[in-house]
Amino acid sequence: QVQVVESGGGSVQAGGSLRLSCAASGTFRRYCMAWFRQTPGKEREGVASIGSDGDTTFVDSVKGRFTISQDNAKNTLYLQMNSLKPEDTAMYYCAVDPSGGGYCPASLEAYEYNYWGQGTQVTVSS
Repeated sequence: QVQVVESGGGSVQAGGSLRLSCAASGTFRRYCMAWFRQTPGKEREGVASIGSDGDTTFVDSVKGRFTISQDNAKNTLYLQMNSLKPEDTAMYYCAVDPSGGGYCPASLEAYEYNYWGQGTQVTVSS
């Protein structure tokens, strides 16, 4: 069984910053992890992912503003969000999946992840 817990959401004004955290725990030693977001009436969107080689993938709309990092020893994932815009307003979800052999692609495909957190709300006002 895998538990996924996000934290760090909140409300900020445009131009502000937030840092999201995600902790994965369970029976596996290593997890592949990524951030997704969703607004009402829209499909879930992949935001950022980090691979086991340190490579990162971002959706175009956040490139240059968001950074992603991971503490493998703690199975914790972070998303630093700077220069936030009202269009970043969404529920942010952490997605994880046990790593096979320690390898993780920096994937933003939702089907790659079998475990999801409850989400943390990010609201950016103009």
